[in-house]
Amino acid sequence: MIVCGDDGLAHRLAAELRGVYAEQVTLVVPPSGRRVRQPVVGRARAASAALLDRVSAAVNRSGASGEPASNEQVVEAAEVTEAVLTEVGADRAAALALVYDDDETNIRAALTARRLNPRLRLVLRLYNRRLGQHIEELLDQTAAVATGTGPGPALDASTTVLSDADTAAPALAATALAGTSKVVQTEGLVLRAVERQPPRPGEVADPGLCTLALLSATSNDPAGADGSEGSGEHGPHLLPDEAAVASATGRGTVVLEQVSYSGPSLPAGRGGVPPFASLFSRRLRWSLAGLVGCVLALAVALMIVTDEHPLYATYVTLLDLFGINDPAFHESTGEQVLQLLSGLVGLLLLPVLLAAVLEALGTFRSASALRKPPRGLGGHVVLLGLGKIGTRVLTRLRELHIPVVCVESDPDARGMATARRLRVPVVLGDVTQEGVLEAAKIHRAHALLALTSADTTNLEASLYARSVRPDLRVVLRLYDDDFATAVYRTLRAAHPLALTRSRSVSHLAAPAFAGAMMGRQILGAIPVERRVLLFAEVDVAGHPQLEGRTVAEAFRAGAWRVLALNTSPPRGRRGEGDTSGEERVPASGLVWDLPPTYVLGAADRVVLAATRRGLAELLGRRRRERAGT
Repeated sequence: MIVCGDDGLAHRLAAELRGVYAEQVTLVVPPSGRRVRQPVVGRARAASAALLDRVSAAVNRSGASGEPASNEQVVEAAEVTEAVLTEVGADRAAALALVYDDDETNIRAALTARRLNPRLRLVLRLYNRRLGQHIEELLDQTAAVATGTGPGPALDASTTVLSDADTAAPALAATALAGTSKVVQTEGLVLRAVERQPPRPGEVADPGLCTLALLSATSNDPAGADGSEGSGEHGPHLLPDEAAVASATGRGTVVLEQVSYSGPSLPAGRGGVPPFASLFSRRLRWSLAGLVGCVLALAVALMIVTDEHPLYATYVTLLDLFGINDPAFHESTGEQVLQLLSGLVGLLLLPVLLAAVLEALGTFRSASALRKPPRGLGGHVVLLGLGKIGTRVLTRLRELHIPVVCVESDPDARGMATARRLRVPVVLGDVTQEGVLEAAKIHRAHALLALTSADTTNLEASLYARSVRPDLRVVLRLYDDDFATAVYRTLRAAHPLALTRSRSVSHLAAPAFAGAMMGRQILGAIPVERRVLLFAEVDVAGHPQLEGRTVAEAFRAGAWRVLALNTSPPRGRRGEGDTSGEERVPASGLVWDLPPTYVLGAADRVVLAATRRGLAELLGRRRRERAGT
């Protein structure tokens, strides 16, 4: 296995392959002087940056920066050239991961690697989704032509394009929302889980479709480990069996609420055209509604006084309103009074119409400009940073119709165009400067998402937000996972009544990249405290732990659990003559309520939840069998 990268994801991925899959890994990184260091913004944070460096150095001495593990080789190279790939053995490697932060660098290296070894399994980190789909098809087609075989099971080489931003964004967005929903959505497949607090005495917990995890026994203890790898039996229990769930009293749970197919994601915008409701302010809309009500009231009064048809009474009222009707000299007193009132309403209508026209023109003119947070805004999410991760999280929050206010110091940041298109308010300024968070209405916000690329910026902004509002829900993106754990414990101890979460993007994304390198497409991952639960789609054929077994027999507590049967037609499904299963299933779709007695056949494709080591066991056995043949 070869991993090439220039940031924390490369090191995390190499550790995942070594520790979980027990693979020999060659890690290609830039020379020490050219490695990417997290930026530190502002002179006032020099001391914090130094402290971060010391903490990171202490952590790295335990393995990351010290002597490499026995099954890891580290090679320093400024660029991934053909000579470098030949030196690290790409021509005979099983898989290559290119996780540089630059899309062009990954694409260039992938094209070179595919030319050297058409059977090499490639995993690319690309931010551009559409480009990634084309690159995937191109490299797979190149491998098929070079080997003289068509794409399919006969060709073990494959190309998988992933984005750490797409992998981490749902978890980051869900953590900031009430109910702590956890959603995995890919190609129309929706898996939705939710955290539930322990039931009170006399209450019965709702098990949902199934229980995916038991939360840490120390989750309410400020000194608890909160599901770290060393928390032991007090940590979260992934994929427990019924006996473990029944015996776990006083522990929260993560239950599966929904497994379904859905349509495509909600559109991010409407082509730059603002919605009709946003053309006019709320005050102006109420003024227009009031005038319309006055006109209707005058029409009804005229109909009662003159006993005319409602349409005729409305017509006469409008003529009086616009001053084009004849004066009611010889009419009744009631008609004369109504005509005077109509003329008065007409005078009031003219400035309101003029204000509506001017406001609409101004809205169209400023459609591409940044919006400011409206007055009275509350219950929103304050998002710090519009880089790769922040942009994906912003899109995710708007798909869920969550009000957002963004804070960004760079007017040319990647996500500024997305914020304009989605008409999201943006505050330009350094978040650590006084008054910036106040401009984002932090004192009335529901949650703070600190997702800038600088750990110290995120930490400083979170600490300041806590001082403004101690009960604020806070989610931090931190570069180093061990540092994230330390920060989380400290913040929780200082504010035990507030919800705090610290997330490392590399920690959330690495399992999906590692699974792809092992030949398995990971649908997504959800964090369970400081651990990760993976969702994968697996062909039953070739897996003795699944093939020929019932759903109940295929379940292994703490390792994997079959959630649903995918009967969609991308691959060959069970034909009419196939009776390996005890029960019939639809011709296409997703069947999640499989009976425990359903027998998994070789032609089946299942969606399962698995721990990292459980999935490694499934993949490892199949790979060893292939190697033996």
